[in-house]
Amino acid sequence: MFNYHESTALVTGASKGIGEVFAEHLAARGMNLVLVARSLDALESLARRLSAKYGIQCTALNADLADPESANWIAAELERRGIQVDLLVNNAGLGLSGNFLSHELQQEQGSIQVNIQALVALSYLLGKGMKSRGKGGIINLASNASFQPLPAMATYAATKAFVLHFSEALSYELAGDGVRVMAVCPGPTATNFFAGTATSMSVKNMDTSESVVQKTLDAFDQGKTVAYPTRISVRLGTLLPRFLPRSLVTKVAGMTTKNMGLH
Repeated sequence: MFNYHESTALVTGASKGIGEVFAEHLAARGMNLVLVARSLDALESLARRLSAKYGIQCTALNADLADPESANWIAAELERRGIQVDLLVNNAGLGLSGNFLSHELQQEQGSIQVNIQALVALSYLLGKGMKSRGKGGIINLASNASFQPLPAMATYAATKAFVLHFSEALSYELAGDGVRVMAVCPGPTATNFFAGTATSMSVKNMDTSESVVQKTLDAFDQGKTVAYPTRISVRLGTLLPRFLPRSLVTKVAGMTTKNMGLH
C-alpha cells in the first residue's frame, strides 16, 4: 500500500472536476497537497476548505501548463518552499472537438503542450526526486480515447495514446526503484470537458468524477499499471482495436463522434 498519511501530493488541474475530487480524496487520506491550476481564486478557496476540514497543509500554485516554462517554474517554486512531492497526479488535460483544420494552430499546439509536454516535464522533474528517495508514485490521466484514432478529436486522442504508452514504459523502468507509475483510462465523465460543444451525450451515460477517482485510487493501491475506471461497455470498446482493421476502427470512431455532435 502507498503511504498516504503525512505525504504530499501534487495535483494538476485541481480547481474543478476530476482534479478537485482527487484533492478531496487524497486529503481525506491524510495527504498534504499542492494544487495547481490557472484559477487561483478557486484553488485558494479549495485549499482553505480542505485544510480546515482535514487538518492538512495545502498549497495553491497558479500556473498555466500551456506555458512551456510552467513545469520548471513549479519545480523551482517547490524547492523554494521546501516541499517534497511523494505523489504526482497529472490530471490536467486539454481537448478540442471538431475537425483538426477548423482550429487555430496555436490551439492544437497548446493541447499537446498541456497533455504531453507538461506531463512529461513534471514526471521527470519530480520523478527524479522520488527515485533518489526510493519511493513515490505518479498517476497520469490518459483516456479511453488512447486506444484508437478519433476523428473530431484527433490531437486529443493522439496525446492520450502517448500518455498511455509513456506511463506503461515508465512503470517498467521504475519498477525496481520504489516508484509506482499508473495510467488511468476513464471514459466520458460528467465534468465541464464537453462544455461549449454541441454534444448530444447525456450526463446519465457518463461516469461521475467521484466514481472515477475512487476506482483509480483502488487500482493504484492494487499496484496496477493501467486503470479503467469506467463502465463495462466503455471498457469493451477499448478492446475492439485489437481485433478489427484500423481503417474500420477509425471509421467507427468517426461515426461515434459524429453521433455525439462533436464534428
